[in-house]
Amino acid sequence: MEEIFSYNALFNFSKDIFLKIGCPDADAGLAAKTLLSADLRGVDSHGVARLSGYVRLWEVKRVNATPVLKIIHESPSTAVVDADAGLGLVSAPFAMQVAIDKAKSAGTGWVSVQNSNHFGIAGIHAMMALENDMIGIAMTNASPLVAPTFSTERLLGTNPIAVAIPAGDEPAFVADFATTTAANGKLEILQRKNKPTPEGWVQAKDGSPSTDAAELKQGGALLPLGGDREHGSHKGYMLGSIVDIFSAILSGANYGPWVPPFPAYVAMPENMPGKGIGHFFGAMRIDAFRTAESFKKDMDQWIRRFKNAETVAGKGRVIIPGEPEAEIEKNRRTNGIGLLSSVVEDLRSLSEKFEVPFC
Repeated sequence: MEEIFSYNALFNFSKDIFLKIGCPDADAGLAAKTLLSADLRGVDSHGVARLSGYVRLWEVKRVNATPVLKIIHESPSTAVVDADAGLGLVSAPFAMQVAIDKAKSAGTGWVSVQNSNHFGIAGIHAMMALENDMIGIAMTNASPLVAPTFSTERLLGTNPIAVAIPAGDEPAFVADFATTTAANGKLEILQRKNKPTPEGWVQAKDGSPSTDAAELKQGGALLPLGGDREHGSHKGYMLGSIVDIFSAILSGANYGPWVPPFPAYVAMPENMPGKGIGHFFGAMRIDAFRTAESFKKDMDQWIRRFKNAETVAGKGRVIIPGEPEAEIEKNRRTNGIGLLSSVVEDLRSLSEKFEVPFC
């Protein structure tokens, strides 16, 4: 069962919770906006369902509510940002803006981030570049829940990649995907619904196939994109590795099995080689290559041609990356956001705990 809430009600509630844990007003508003962007775009696993998780990280002093974000190294087109253990919901937009500002003067901007935390959905950060007629790129490493091909060890995170590309009259192209067959948040949703996973999402502790949505709690692992070697999991493993290296080894954050876990009750890894979670952002000014007008005209033609592609009988039309999310956002801004009863119960617990009215 779901309950429907308006965006404004959930935004105000989320902002109030961030204020209660000590975030400055501007940061609380930005964190709430970033968090709710996931619910608006239909990525329910990364929206308000994670609000209590951020609070728990703050309670165990893994999140600094009043960080001083600073650039610790830079060149004309690159920078490294130390997020001071702040919310990734705040540090990621800051770093992406640095990349955009670099691109304005240098043509492209590239920023890696150390000492951060979970940053919500990658796509919303990449999309910041769109209004500047730029292509945006966003990546992050994450808790080690993924076994590389042929391994039983959890060494990588779901490590998403997002690329946002502007168009003219057509909606922007926005690819936002985990480098695993499914994101961990989708397992959490299936757990709440008491449903199994499709084949190829997870493996048991011994590496055998499984469809148990709670497999991670029993020592199992998520599988890289492709599921198994025969279906290309080595490619998903490589993609996840690239994200880990760009986000963490390039910035000085933790990588591989040393990335801090999102659940606050899970012990931190020993002998951690870096600082916090790592992100990576890029912004590319289109007119550094050709005029933005001509590029967007061709993007419109590209999008229309793909949307009009001949399709397999009974399979529906070809979908442009970002199109379903844009449609969901339009609907949810008008008709409200549906939350599972378990998420509503979790938010009401926060309401009582911090004495903040819930919607």
